[in-house]
Amino acid sequence: MELYVIRRPSAWANISELELAGAASARIGDEQMPDRVRWIRSYVVHEADGRIGTFCIYEARDGDSIRDHARCVGMPGEEFYKVATTVVVRGDPIQPPIAAE
Repeated sequence: MELYVIRRPSAWANISELELAGAASARIGDEQMPDRVRWIRSYVVHEADGRIGTFCIYEARDGDSIRDHARCVGMPGEEFYKVATTVVVRGDPIQPPIAAE
């Protein structure tokens, strides 16, 4: 599998909606598509329109796997980029997660 960044702009009205989508995403990925997608983490952002968006880090077999997973969950999954390499200057600061895996 390869590493991808998936952009989901303005996909949720609030954190509660995001938590529900996150639970469905983890369940579908783990139970139905474990050999095709693996959710690593998501960075949650406040969009200019007041909604919630994410930048998600996934391992996936290919772009079709990302699209299929998003379609099954019912969330955006058309804007994604294969990661060429990673430059780490510092590790991510520790923050409490909003959704359990």
